[in-house]
Amino acid sequence: MTTATPTVGAGVQPPAPLTRAARVRKRLNSRTATLVSIVLALLWTIPTFGLFISSFRPEDQIKTTGWWTFFRDPQFTLQNYQDVLFSTGSSGQLASYFINSLAITIPSVLFPIAFASLAAYALAWINFKGRDWLYIGIFALQIVPLQMALVPLLRFFSTGVTLGGVQILPAWDLVDEQKFAQVWFAHTCFALPFAVYLLHNFISQLPGDLMEAARVDGATHPKIFRTIVLPLITPALAAIGIFQFLWVWNDLLVALIFAGGGDETAPLTVRLAELAGTRGNEWQRLTAGAFVSIVVPLLVFLSLQRYFVRGLLAGSVKG
Repeated sequence: MTTATPTVGAGVQPPAPLTRAARVRKRLNSRTATLVSIVLALLWTIPTFGLFISSFRPEDQIKTTGWWTFFRDPQFTLQNYQDVLFSTGSSGQLASYFINSLAITIPSVLFPIAFASLAAYALAWINFKGRDWLYIGIFALQIVPLQMALVPLLRFFSTGVTLGGVQILPAWDLVDEQKFAQVWFAHTCFALPFAVYLLHNFISQLPGDLMEAARVDGATHPKIFRTIVLPLITPALAAIGIFQFLWVWNDLLVALIFAGGGDETAPLTVRLAELAGTRGNEWQRLTAGAFVSIVVPLLVFLSLQRYFVRGLLAGSVKG
């Protein structure tokens, strides 16, 4: 006896197999993944919540009891914020350092994004000799520790470049606010390898037919980049922008080395490191100061978060 094999009825199409991206999305939307995400979010948020509560507690309460005791004996004060934002002397004036941090961070985000997007487009859609080796070299630069480049960069800024006794590039000799340029240069150099790598993965997967149709219509590479590529890579640009903004805003080492610790150029992180006092006994100021420093990166992330996941997944899956 033979059994009939079920066949698909006439006109009925079999269900299309799930793509890799769809399978990943399905797993991430499961109940288990949702529960794990909620638990991780709570664990990640608890320290920030404790910092927020402590920033409104009086000094004697902060130094004698944990933040969780606030629910037993709630006491509020705005004195901590008053001290760190507006008080004169060594205990505050964070407001002026906010301007320095913004002056460092905004150009240090825009420069690498602009250069990396141009480089990624060239490496993805312009054929030239040595293109693949150049891309491999840029990718390999990601493994170079930042600390290894600090001394060569500092020497480059202070003495310039000399080859065979001939001065090729002069020393920068910058003072006061001019030192911001050194920080911009350093952060741009450190950010470019990862930014080029991520944007290359995104741009290289754009439809080739779209580029070919634009060339047939007479579009040059600058026009294709400006009118077609840039609008399509917005999620990747936003993801890189968030990463770079958080990195530069929270940076202490690079800014301290290349901009110095003076009031004219020091960012917010340098001031936060000084708030606890020389003996570390004034750390109640750190609660308010640290939470003040969180506000701007938090606003940046919330304003761009809808692009964040799409940008992170750019080029990671196909189909």
